[in-house]
Amino acid sequence: MPSHNQRNAAVIILFALLAGLAPVAAQTFTVIHTFSGGADGGYPYAGLIVDQSGNLYGTANTGGRGTCPPQNIGCGTVFKLVNSKSGWTFQRLYAFRGNNDGQGPYGPVTFGPNGSLYGTTVDGGVNNCPSGCGLVYEVKPPAASCETTCSWTESVLYRFQGNTDGFYPIGGVAFDSAGNLYGTTTQASAGPGSVYELKPSAGKWTESTLWDFTGNTDGGNPYSGVTLDGTGKIFGTDIAGGMNNSGAVFELTRSGNAWTETTVHDFYGSSNGVIPLAGLIVEKSGKLIGATTSGGSRNGGTVYSLTPSKSGWKLSTLYDLPGPGGEPGPWAKLTMDAAGNLYGTTQGYPPGGDYGTVFKLTHTSSGWKETILHSFTGGSDGEIPYSTLVFGPNGKLYGTASISLGGAGYGTVFEITP
Repeated sequence: MPSHNQRNAAVIILFALLAGLAPVAAQTFTVIHTFSGGADGGYPYAGLIVDQSGNLYGTANTGGRGTCPPQNIGCGTVFKLVNSKSGWTFQRLYAFRGNNDGQGPYGPVTFGPNGSLYGTTVDGGVNNCPSGCGLVYEVKPPAASCETTCSWTESVLYRFQGNTDGFYPIGGVAFDSAGNLYGTTTQASAGPGSVYELKPSAGKWTESTLWDFTGNTDGGNPYSGVTLDGTGKIFGTDIAGGMNNSGAVFELTRSGNAWTETTVHDFYGSSNGVIPLAGLIVEKSGKLIGATTSGGSRNGGTVYSLTPSKSGWKLSTLYDLPGPGGEPGPWAKLTMDAAGNLYGTTQGYPPGGDYGTVFKLTHTSSGWKETILHSFTGGSDGEIPYSTLVFGPNGKLYGTASISLGGAGYGTVFEITP
């Protein structure tokens, strides 16, 4: 397994140049926060979530406080951007210290039923792994009576042991209607990753491993967490395993106290897209929508749908993203608006002068049409956005760029006004 430093390098260095993109549309792009790498954090790899007031919440992989290896810098932060008429105000809600309370959040935070924020750190926890095996945490807001003077507090729900329970939970978490929490680890002692459940009872959380991946037809190395449908089924993607070791889409179904895994689709042959790193949208009809980071007829990844039928799942390529090859396509789950339009990010390849994009796909009578909402310059606007995008109640689109200023900066939070 690569070290923490190697994993950071892997998500900063990308593998291909995007080409032939549609012209930039008339959008308004604004940077609402630039990370310093200090108290506020640095490298916001994950996307954001938004509350009813339009405030934004997210994570930064480094900065804050603590001296986490390998650079002996801060161990990461959870932050909030408060929206007001006078602009945006940054608040650091929690700074990880490493070891027992966690280190290095890559995934986003999720609102729990109690209003707390929940997420994962890829390192920290117990030291059965080089920098700790990762954990699931809760960051709880202060009581309303002292909201302006009290701090948010962190509690660890579960520390992965690095055994059969898995380790390195990079993705975010999801809740079911009963308040149980689900997620994935990218590695496990028995195979390449797992799907886990955390069940609350009397103030404690009990972990159960629902599925251990083998790296064969069921796939392996799930990076993007899971998505739940309305019937209790769990869906997700693997970047490895499957036919041709090109990744798979999986489904977990509960039967009594046991779970059954079904491979919805094995990716094979680069013309159909390979390496589905992005998570899934589950429509009410049961259709799944996702993206691959590579392959497709234009070698820049694909946006695809999987439609259930009596004879199995049918793959349809909705759009082939442009690029000369490698993995420039979406790394994060797409976003769908009320009209069915899709939004996402690509990463680009900075040595070639392409620093990533924000794109929109609109369904027309002649197929899907791509519009580039913003092309990153590698300057103060940021670069290499791994972010899922989110709409605020004001109709504006928000996301993060993982680094900035030619790779020397620590990332940005941006706003796009349609």
